Formats: sequence, structure tokens, C-alpha cells
Amino acid sequence: MIRVFALTKRFGQTLAVDRLGFEVARGEVVGFLGPNGAGKTTTIRVLTGYHPATSGQATVDGFDVERQSLAARQRIGYLPENVPIYPELRVVEFLRYRAALKGVPPRQRTAAVERAMQKADVGEVARKLVGHVSRGFRQRVGLADALVANPPILILDEPTSGLDPNQRRRIKQVVRELAAEHTILFSSHILAEVQDVSTRILVIHRGTLRADGVPERLVAEAVGRRLCVAARCSQDALLALVREVAGTAAVPEPAPEGLGACSAVLQPGQDPTGALGERLLAAGIAVRELRLVAPTLEQYFAHITEGSDRAEELAAAGGAEVA
Repeated sequence: MIRVFALTKRFGQTLAVDRLGFEVARGEVVGFLGPNGAGKTTTIRVLTGYHPATSGQATVDGFDVERQSLAARQRIGYLPENVPIYPELRVVEFLRYRAALKGVPPRQRTAAVERAMQKADVGEVARKLVGHVSRGFRQRVGLADALVANPPILILDEPTSGLDPNQRRRIKQVVRELAAEHTILFSSHILAEVQDVSTRILVIHRGTLRADGVPERLVAEAVGRRLCVAARCSQDALLALVREVAGTAAVPEPAPEGLGACSAVLQPGQDPTGALGERLLAAGIAVRELRLVAPTLEQYFAHITEGSDRAEELAAAGGAEVA
């Protein structure tokens, strides 16, 4: 449904997006992540026709966003971070006006507005002035606006920005319900929200794609898990056994008297718990704890953004010393 190939966008000397490429298939809910200034909003604005690309190509449902702009935009429902509304109009009036602007035929507008209000769950404020509803409802009115022409693709840019926890939870629930009928590209700084609603994530940094895949798999493969062990033996004996079985350095952890405890960072995909448990059992050592602690999406995000920045800085410093 969305295809981006070698997309580049410059603003003067500033390179905002650098040969970015990815695809979003029909029916997917894809989280679009990146730190501030990574190029997320610029990419979204290219996809929605707000900015022309400097080079590369982007297509929406098979239509080139530059050469077939109107056809591409007709297939997108866009919710920007700051929803542009007319506060003096009632919610239903605003949505009828937006339906007319988007080319919904007159005979279909009432049904289209009703459908959009139902999907976005704003029926209870239909007769209220848009300027008098809460921020959470304004976001959902913006979502109803994105839905009013029933586009196959939704692009949501920070849809929960500035909302309280209850409002964020409701927006997430609405997004989950919409996934049954729409392909969704969902941008947010709140990583837990993206993980809650997305089937896949894209992470961009400095305008380039750094990760693409299912969140759990990406985290497990890219950031080592931590092995935590506590057993009824001496600390030194446990450390030696963990180092031997896991093949990695272990560090001691605080433990009650009579117990040894330690932890070790494992390589991606490594799981020595079975082998370690067998060794402890064979030695007659009672095990109090033996578990793997998986990293969070937040730790993974830091690893491939801040961590990659530090690695590049160290490499550059090393090159400068050699020179």
C-alpha cells in the first residue's frame, strides 16, 4: 500500500531524509519511530503531498505521490500532530464540510459523516462546538476527519500528543479497531503505545532506516538479554559455572546469606538456561532463581540511536588519532 524507494529530502544544505526505503503492506499497522529530527514528519509530509521529494520515489496504493498527487492523496486519511479545526463549527458541521472538500458525493455525506463519527467514537459530542470539546475529543474529531472519505490508508502523526492517560488509552483502542479495515502508519514518541498497537515497527535516525521488523524479534536479536541466577552455593562457584556454561562474563549480585547470585549479559539469541539448570542439578545445587530478563523497546531504541551515535563518535575519534 505504501512504498518508499531511495527517498531523499533536502532543505537547503540540511539533509532531512537520506535515501530512505520501506514498504507497508495492506492491513498492517506499522509504528514509525525515531528521535526528534530523525525525519519522521518530513517523510510523512512527502507521502501526504505537503513536500516534494528532492529525489527518490514514494507511491501510495500504486500511485506516485508526485506525478499522481491527487489520486494518491485520495487514498490517504491524514491526522497531523496538531489538528487543524474550525472551533466555531459544531463537530457534525465540521465533518460535513470536510467531506465536501474531500469530494464525498452529496447524497453520501450524511452516511459518511455518521460512519466516521462512529469509528472515531465522537457521536456524543456531534452537536457541540469543536472549540468547546476536550483535547482528547479534538484528536478524535481529527481522526474522524481523516476517516470521512473512507480512505484505505491512515497516516497518524503523534495522535496521542498532549493527551492524558485515559485519553491515550481510548485513542489506542480506536486505532486497534480501525486496523481491521485500514492500513495504518502510526508515528509516536511513546514507545509503549507503538508496541501496543503495531504489528511491525520502522526506526529511522538521521534520515535513514535503522530497523524494520516485529518489535519483539528486533529487540531479542539486537540487544542481548540478561541472565539472572541465584543458587545455594558460594558466589565464586556460581560465577565460575555461569562463565563456563554461558561463555560470557558474569558479575556478582547482592544475595541473602547462604546464596550466591550473579547476572550476565548474553549475546542476541543465546539462551543457556537449560544447560545451566542441568549443570546445577547434576552438582546437587538448589536453584532459587534462573531466568532471562528481556530488554525493553526503549532500551532497544536507545541502542540503535544513541548507541550508534556513540559508536560513530568513537570511530571518528579513533580515525582522527590515527591520522
